[in-house]
Amino acid sequence: MSRGTFERTKKLREQSINAEPHISMERAILMTEAYKKYEGSVETPVLRALSFKHYIENRSLCINDGELIVGEKGDSPNGAPTYPELCCHTMEDLEVMHNRDIINFSVSEESRDIHKTEIMPFWNKRQMRDKIIKSMTPEWIAAYETGIFTEFMEQRAPGHTVCGDTIYKKGFLDLKKDIEDRLTRIDFLNDPDAYDKKADLEGMSIVCDAMMILGKRYADKARELAANETDENKKKDFLTIAEVCDVVPAHKPETYHQALQMYWFTHIGVTTELNIWDAFTPGRLDQHLNPFYEKDVEDGILNRDKAQELLECLWVKFNNQPAPPKVGITLKESSTYTDFANINTGGVNPDGQDGVNDVSYIILDVMDEMKLLQPSSNVQISKKTPQKFLKRACEISRKGWGQPAFYNTEAIIQELMEAGKTIEDARLGGTSGCVETGCYGKEAYVLTGYFNIPKVLELTLNNGYDPIAKRQIGIKTGDPRNFETYEELFDAFKKQMKYLIDIKVEGNSVIERMYGKHMPCPLMSTIVDDCIEKAQDYQRGGARYNTRYIQGVGIGTITDSLAAIKYNVFENKKFDMDTLIKAMDANFEGYEAIHNILQNKTPKYGNDDDYADVLMQDTFMAYYNEVTGRPTVAGGQYRVDMLPTTCHVYFGEVMGASPNGRLCAKPVSEGISPEKGADTNGPTAVIKSCAKMDHLKTGGTLLNQRFAPSVVQGDDGLDNMANLVRSYFSMDGHHIQFNVFDKNVLLKAQENPQDYKDLIVRVAGYSDHFNNLSRTLQDEIIGRTEQTF
Repeated sequence: MSRGTFERTKKLREQSINAEPHISMERAILMTEAYKKYEGSVETPVLRALSFKHYIENRSLCINDGELIVGEKGDSPNGAPTYPELCCHTMEDLEVMHNRDIINFSVSEESRDIHKTEIMPFWNKRQMRDKIIKSMTPEWIAAYETGIFTEFMEQRAPGHTVCGDTIYKKGFLDLKKDIEDRLTRIDFLNDPDAYDKKADLEGMSIVCDAMMILGKRYADKARELAANETDENKKKDFLTIAEVCDVVPAHKPETYHQALQMYWFTHIGVTTELNIWDAFTPGRLDQHLNPFYEKDVEDGILNRDKAQELLECLWVKFNNQPAPPKVGITLKESSTYTDFANINTGGVNPDGQDGVNDVSYIILDVMDEMKLLQPSSNVQISKKTPQKFLKRACEISRKGWGQPAFYNTEAIIQELMEAGKTIEDARLGGTSGCVETGCYGKEAYVLTGYFNIPKVLELTLNNGYDPIAKRQIGIKTGDPRNFETYEELFDAFKKQMKYLIDIKVEGNSVIERMYGKHMPCPLMSTIVDDCIEKAQDYQRGGARYNTRYIQGVGIGTITDSLAAIKYNVFENKKFDMDTLIKAMDANFEGYEAIHNILQNKTPKYGNDDDYADVLMQDTFMAYYNEVTGRPTVAGGQYRVDMLPTTCHVYFGEVMGASPNGRLCAKPVSEGISPEKGADTNGPTAVIKSCAKMDHLKTGGTLLNQRFAPSVVQGDDGLDNMANLVRSYFSMDGHHIQFNVFDKNVLLKAQENPQDYKDLIVRVAGYSDHFNNLSRTLQDEIIGRTEQTF
């Protein structure tokens, strides 16, 4: 099915979805050349900047047929660069990514030869991944290997940062002048950090030159193509591109088209400087673009159709950029091309008034028309958001491909203020990645890894021993068969959690210091507020705010498990702890009666039942209290958010059966959603249960709800969706998203995938093609409770 409003974008979209994902070795080659030339002769921030400049000066340029926004991360659409300084692929990795059936990347023979003879010999002992693993304690390694937590930074660099408005107010020539001014104010006499500050600023200055070179090279390339083009329309397009690139990124944008290209050049620059965690996202794109839109319309150089066409061109650019492939076992488990660029639309203005504008509606129309996995799009809904805007977003959402997601503006602002941000900065913030909050352009809010909360209970029930890995992982908190009260069990659980979070944070501190030393990011530092004035790299605390998140996973599973123990073992004494443990060890085979009690005759989270929901609150607060407020190396604090991406599947695979009746190796619950099938009292009961968590103490929570298409059809269905969102947000819920599909369609897609190539579902904080998901993840999505009003 051809999608796209205009002939141009229909063709570009087809080119994008049909382009073969492949490895582009160019970045690895050029970065290796630069390191060989400069390593050891300059300070590390300058080394990183010179390497980036060398890459920009020598990389190939690609202007695709018909496009008006230019720039790719790789050599062509769907070309993925590699980042050997972070994690250098093995030859086995290349074979895996080339040969696997889904989410594959073709790797040419030439690329394999270059990687084997040039890239691996140089980077194997230099890569950050090796340095990190070798620096971790045996306790950290054990917890990591057994699935207590994951570690983002062993595969990607700290990032997860969103674009503010700096690049719309200043070009890189202006930023270079700011840097030069700051260099003149370094106090070598009294400041012991003066030398380091000088190196950081020099690196920032060099990347400004690199970004200006990028724009000039594209302008020259477009004029060269125009000179050789006989088609007058194509010639005009090339000359338009050249004129835009004459202005940006060297100078601040003056038009709507220039503003889009300015952002995209910055996006390409930041995401090729380092492979940061989640693509560098445009943030409040509607609010950034609207002044340019209004001015261009008033000046008669833009109309709504042209504005939408340019945005559709930008959507294609996002879709051309698959997430760079990971390494090792993480590569084998990786199941998406999505790089988690997430666009916020709506919300409030800096003055607190309704932020919905003309561009907001254009973005909704683009999202609806293009139906691309990237960028992931969401809407911020405030109390001041017009009902028309909310219902238009619900209208798109009920079409069943998972976009947009819905976020609570007031909750986001309160969450940021709870973490010490000013109200002015909080209003400029929002969400990125899946659901995580931050102050756009002003904060480094780095996700450090997922934490398997149900696994902590499994260790507690085995006195710190992991029955799956068959080794002692946790501390000995006592034989649970000897616990006389539920409170004793919960105290043991909290001690186990503290021990494991201590291990995680200790590792994080070392890793954070290592990135500050070995992997500064001068370009990111140039465009994030306060790094220039502090003369301090983003990796070492240069941003105005510096937050580190640990993401809690499995709150539904752990809540129902604790409820099962409290209700059945300690209070109603339906069976003792020894029997329950034996039943779990047997995966409930031979213990069917107990399994039935656990699944069907025990209070469950997600039903507005205080018995279970209070235990959810207790568990959440235990997790919150252990993490929140711990200091980070960069001068900020730790916070929690509650999301899994797809890690709830992996965390389930490393666990035996759970006290709530969940079977061995099955996924744990995702986000803050109830366990599959546990929520039996309808969607309003779900949001009431979920709202009992104090969302304002988090940096984001993720709630999935599933409906059959018939439930949300017609005007009544649309009103019900909109009212559910408003109701949940009135209770301070952070986020809600909808999967709208017929279960039978997904079952047919499993049987005949070739007939459902375009089927898209909402996974966690992102959407993906159903056929690209693992069978386990497909089953997990199918098994989510189908709600009805």
